[in-house]
Amino acid sequence: MRNKLVSFVIPCYRSEQTIENVINEIEGAMDMLVLYSYEIILVNDSSPDNTWGKICELVKEHDEIRGFNLAKNFGQHAAIMAGLNASKGDIVVCLDDDGQTPADEVGKLLYQIEMGADVVYARYAQKKHNLFRNFGSAMNEWMAHVMLGKPKELHVSSYFAVRRFVVDEMIKYKSSYPYVIGLVLRTTRNIVNVDVTHRAREIGTSGYTFSKLMALWINGFTAFSIKPLRIGTLAGGVFACVGFLYGIYTVIKKMMYPDLPTVGFSALMSAITFMGGMLMLMVGMAGEYIGRIYISQNNNPQYVIRDEVKHEESKE
Repeated sequence: MRNKLVSFVIPCYRSEQTIENVINEIEGAMDMLVLYSYEIILVNDSSPDNTWGKICELVKEHDEIRGFNLAKNFGQHAAIMAGLNASKGDIVVCLDDDGQTPADEVGKLLYQIEMGADVVYARYAQKKHNLFRNFGSAMNEWMAHVMLGKPKELHVSSYFAVRRFVVDEMIKYKSSYPYVIGLVLRTTRNIVNVDVTHRAREIGTSGYTFSKLMALWINGFTAFSIKPLRIGTLAGGVFACVGFLYGIYTVIKKMMYPDLPTVGFSALMSAITFMGGMLMLMVGMAGEYIGRIYISQNNNPQYVIRDEVKHEESKE
């Protein structure tokens, strides 16, 4: 008898040719895990290809699938939040739509949940991403550690399983800038890793461009941390002290050597340019926080669902 429901949440973007294989792999894995029933929630993040049409086809063929079509491209984390809000499972598993995250190894994640973990992240011995994506992942790990307090030995990824109470806490977050890792870390620290195999991408390329990765990093370290502002305050204090001491040094030097010619125009201009850049950077950082407050106060939505589709037999 199946006594626990597992919800699979999959954000979809340019996955017209890959998502069906992921679904088949999930079904094969769950057929072996007889203690669980499952549902699959596919969220189309306004993909420019026929991903939504493919999702509609899959819903007709599979009782367990529900599909949601977002009105515009809100980003992977917003799509995940849409799926989490729609999920009903005792355990929720999030994974990618491109087949690189091995759905057939979901039993490893579920086992660690049953052993008492609140959250289980897949850890890859070797990632099959290109150099650009590996760099992005490394920066994401560093940022989560420094800004969000992630334990250094913990590896985070887009393939993870969470308990229901964690999901219920995560979906309370209604800000326009969701960051899933931050929501997990602020909810619980009972998080473990499990080793799985990472596959090479067989079809298409990653939807993450440099600009999207930059936006993700900025969102990550401003959504759940004020450390950037504190770093700016500290840097300002240090530079002020250095400038004050250098000023004293200049006065003393002029008093001791009154005939010393005035030099250092280039050094002075370099210092002014550097300090001006630092000031603009810190003002911009403060503006980023203020802008987020303004947008959140205007109730800008995390996501907007244009269409929902589910199997005819499961409709109420």
